[in-house]
Amino acid sequence: MPTSPATSSTTGSRPARTRILLADDHALVRRGVRLILDGEPDLLVVAEAGDGAEAIELARSEQPDLAILDIAMPRLTGLQAARELSKVMPELRILMLTMYDNEQYFFEALKSGASGYVLKSVADRDLVEACRAAMRDEPFLYPGAVTALIRNYLDRVREGGDVPARAITDREEEILKLVAEGHSSKEIADLLVISVKTVERHRANLLQKLGLRDRLELTRYAIRAGLIEP
Repeated sequence: MPTSPATSSTTGSRPARTRILLADDHALVRRGVRLILDGEPDLLVVAEAGDGAEAIELARSEQPDLAILDIAMPRLTGLQAARELSKVMPELRILMLTMYDNEQYFFEALKSGASGYVLKSVADRDLVEACRAAMRDEPFLYPGAVTALIRNYLDRVREGGDVPARAITDREEEILKLVAEGHSSKEIADLLVISVKTVERHRANLLQKLGLRDRLELTRYAIRAGLIEP
């Protein structure tokens, strides 16, 4: 749930604090992360969101300097929110805060516009420095991510390839997530402001592209892809 906005100010020679939007669907996680950040003299959480769609709304209204996004959230994932925020607010710095030590998510985060990837398991150690690095326009990578980057670079040199393209479009990913969350075609059409016929077409395309048969298999795929939690 969003919190009331807090405005940073400069008093005397004291520098303005970095204004942060924090998005995670677990209130307990948000509380713990907020304690870490608000305890620093140069960082201040000004808004909290419980899902990716709310994060986009709050970013537009609160105009933070930095957004910290969880990956697996309802309505829109952190990756989906990051892609949208990178387009509509290109000056906004973005960090992904996640439980997933996973190369696929890491590369998707970079492609989505994030400048850093922090694991929740070591957030108390890494998050503050990641925030400061983002505000200096520097990337922040945990050791496993550095290894993944090096491995990926070596593979590309060896094979002459690139990071594999995503199998589905952004819109198909939105619909996949909502189908997996149990929404009907009518509900999805209302949420995305499109026709039921368009939803059904996207759904058919998803099944064909991914080689799946029904909603159950789409849901299993969405769980494996980190779009929803099991």
